[in-house]
Amino acid sequence: METAEFIRVLDREGRSLADAAAGAGTDAKVPTCPGWQVRDLLRHTGMVHRWAGSFVAEGHTTYHPVEGEPDLDGPELLDWFRDGHRRLVDTLVAAPPDVACWHFLPAPSPLAFWARRQAHETAVHRVDAESAWGRTPQESARSLPAAFAADGIDELLSGFHARPKSRLRTEEPRVLRLRATDLEEGAVWTVRLSPEPPVTERTADGDADCEITGTAAQLHLALWNRGPFPAVTGDAALTTLWREKSAVTWGQRPGR
Repeated sequence: METAEFIRVLDREGRSLADAAAGAGTDAKVPTCPGWQVRDLLRHTGMVHRWAGSFVAEGHTTYHPVEGEPDLDGPELLDWFRDGHRRLVDTLVAAPPDVACWHFLPAPSPLAFWARRQAHETAVHRVDAESAWGRTPQESARSLPAAFAADGIDELLSGFHARPKSRLRTEEPRVLRLRATDLEEGAVWTVRLSPEPPVTERTADGDADCEITGTAAQLHLALWNRGPFPAVTGDAALTTLWREKSAVTWGQRPGR
């Protein structure tokens, strides 16, 4: 996908997130994020939008921390979220392709990184907001384009979990395979687990200890722990391992 496509997705997903949050109300619980209410979701995602946009808009070439979440609620919080989302989209649209700034995963350019990362960040949290509004992750998955969902799987497996900080490890070598059923041949990911960080290949070569099959969107949301794993064959203990060890959490510097 091209950078402009990611920005369009970010625009659409952020507006859908706000609409779902408004429909649910800021007091509503978020089933896909136990312990959160919609206000927590809006504060977190709005904070991330402003943090991400600041790198591109201000040209920060080194990491800088977030400014924190606002003490807002209700309509004021929704307005604050919508304003930050709009500013992020506008910043990315206006940025020169060669803008230089800090980013924390491999990418063709910093601009390509931030457009991609924020599109996926916002899409996952849109599913969270819709869960508070009464939609299931399976229902929300239907509006995620297959190519975008497959890219999200790539980002998660070959980006986040290729880093030394990934806790997705096994004492003995194991192989987890993911197969998307709604894309042309080649939408297969083989994840090789060991005491070291996982290694992911876009191939179906060799045997797998566990294989998970479903649409790209179903796989994407399941891997972000937003929905059930679809069809599982083989050793289901690897799906349990995923649930227990794969979470990407906000807190310390993302590049670590």
